[in-house]
Amino acid sequence: MTVLLDTAARPPVTPPRPRPPLRRRLDRLARPGRWLAGLATLAVVLVQGWNITGFPGVSDDEGTYLAQAWAVQTQHGMAHYTYWYDHPPLGWIQLAVLSWLPGHLAPDGGLFTAQMRVVMLPVTAASCLLLFTLARRLGLARLSATAAVLLFGLCPLAVGLQRELFLDNFAVLWMLAALVLAASPRRHLWHHVGAGLCAGVAVLSKETMAAVLPAVALLLWQCSARSTRKFSVVGFGTALVLIGLGYPLYAAIKGELFPGPGHVSLLGGIVYQLDRPGSGSMLTPGTPARQLLDSWLYYDRILILGGLAAVLPALLVRRLRAPALAALLLTAVVLRPGAGYLPAMYVIQALPFLALCLAGAGDLAARCLLRGLPRVRLRPLRWAALLALAALAVGYTAPRWYAGDRTALTSDANAPYDQAADWLRGNVPDPAHTRITVDDALWLSLVHDGFRPGTGVIWFYKVDLDPAVTRTLPHGWRDLDYIVSSPALRQDPNDLPTVHAALAHSTVVAAFGPPAGRIEIRRIDRSAQP
Repeated sequence: MTVLLDTAARPPVTPPRPRPPLRRRLDRLARPGRWLAGLATLAVVLVQGWNITGFPGVSDDEGTYLAQAWAVQTQHGMAHYTYWYDHPPLGWIQLAVLSWLPGHLAPDGGLFTAQMRVVMLPVTAASCLLLFTLARRLGLARLSATAAVLLFGLCPLAVGLQRELFLDNFAVLWMLAALVLAASPRRHLWHHVGAGLCAGVAVLSKETMAAVLPAVALLLWQCSARSTRKFSVVGFGTALVLIGLGYPLYAAIKGELFPGPGHVSLLGGIVYQLDRPGSGSMLTPGTPARQLLDSWLYYDRILILGGLAAVLPALLVRRLRAPALAALLLTAVVLRPGAGYLPAMYVIQALPFLALCLAGAGDLAARCLLRGLPRVRLRPLRWAALLALAALAVGYTAPRWYAGDRTALTSDANAPYDQAADWLRGNVPDPAHTRITVDDALWLSLVHDGFRPGTGVIWFYKVDLDPAVTRTLPHGWRDLDYIVSSPALRQDPNDLPTVHAALAHSTVVAAFGPPAGRIEIRRIDRSAQP
C-alpha cells in the first residue's frame, strides 16, 4: 500500500539567514552598557575639558615633562638638558606623540604648557572606558560600573589632577589596560601576555605604579583557567620582565648604568631618589605629607575616605579583591615608616581603585537589598528603596563636589603666566640673543617665541646644577639679562647660589598676579656690586 504525502501544503524549512556583519556590529553598539559607558565618558571629558587651560595653575613638573617631550620631537634626545634618569622616559615619549599635532595647531600667545593640556583628554577618555570594562568584568552591574567611571572622573581631585600633564595619568591608563586583559573572559594566553606588556609600560611610565603589580598578578591568577594557569603566569611575567629590562639596557648601552666620573647614571638616579628628603609621616601634624593629605581631603573627602572604607568589604569579596589590594598597597606605600618624598600627584594612581571599591561596595549593598525583600508583591517597594538610597548618595555627593568643580570650570589661575609670557613676547626686542632664566612652566613658551633653548632661556635649576650650563656662565649671574621670579623659583633659592644672586641684583620691570602667586620679570643690574 502506497501512502502519498501532501508535500505541497508544507513549505520547505529553510535555515534562518545569518545577519550581515554590519548588522551584528550595530547590534553590539546598541547594547545599553556601551551607551552608558559612552555617556559617562563624554560627561567626564566635557567637565575636564572645560576651562582646561585656566585651572589649575601650571606646575614646574608639567613644564618639565612637556619640555622633555619637545626634546624627543625636535632634538631626538630624552630631555631638554642632560637626562639624569630621574624618571623612565616612556611617559614623556607618549606625551611627545600626543602633543605633536596640537603643538603645531596651538594659537600664538598665552602659555604653551597650559594649551597642551588638551592632549590629556583622550588619555582620560581611554581610562574611563577601560575602568568601565574592568568593572563589568569584575561582576559589577552596568549602573555600578557607570558610577565607578563618574566617581573616577568627576571628583574635584580628578578634575584638577587628570587635566595636568602628569606621567601618573599615562601609568593609570596602562595599568587599567593590564587589569582588563588579565580579567579577559576568553582566558586567552595572548591576553595574559598583553597584560604583562601593559603592566611593564605602566611602570616605565611612572615607576611608583610598580606597587600595583601584585594586584594584577592576583587578578590574573583568579581569572586564568586552572589547566593553563602556569602558561599564563609565565607569559605575563616574561612580558613584564622583558619590557622592564629595556630601561637598564638603554642605560647600559650608553655606558650610564653605573656611576662614574663625568657622566650621569641610572643607579645614581635611583640613589638620589632614595636619599631624597622625605615628606614625613601623614599621621604627624605639620609634616609636608600631612599637609598634602589635608589638601587632598580639602578637595574631596568622599572618594578618599569612602573608597578607603570600602576596601575592607571589597577584600572579603573574591571578585573585588584585586582593586582592593591595589588601593591597599598604594596606601601602605605612603603610610610606611620612614616614607620618602611624596609628590602631590601620587593620589592620581589610587583614584581608579578607590572608585572601583566604592562602586563595588554600593553594588553589593544594592544586591543585598534586592535579595532581602520579598520578590513578588513588594517589587515596586524594593526598587523604590533602591532609588531612594541612590538619590540620597547623589544628594550628599553633588553639593560637596559642586564647589570644587565650579572653581575648576570658572577660575583662571594661569592669568599671571599668560600676562608674563605676553609681556616678554612684546618687550624683549632680540630674544635670540637674550639670556633669561625661568621655571619650566614658562620655558617652552619662550622657546616658541624665539629664545634660544638650553643656554638662552635657561631652566633655573640648571643654572647651578648642570655643568653643561654652568660653563656657559663664566661670570655667574652677570651673564644673565633677565630672571622671571615665580613661586616655583622662589621655593629654594638658597640652595641655588647663582639664582639667589640674580634675584638680589635685579629690579622688577613688570609684575603680574596676587602676592602669593606673583610672577615678576626682573632685569639683571650688571653694574651692581656682588
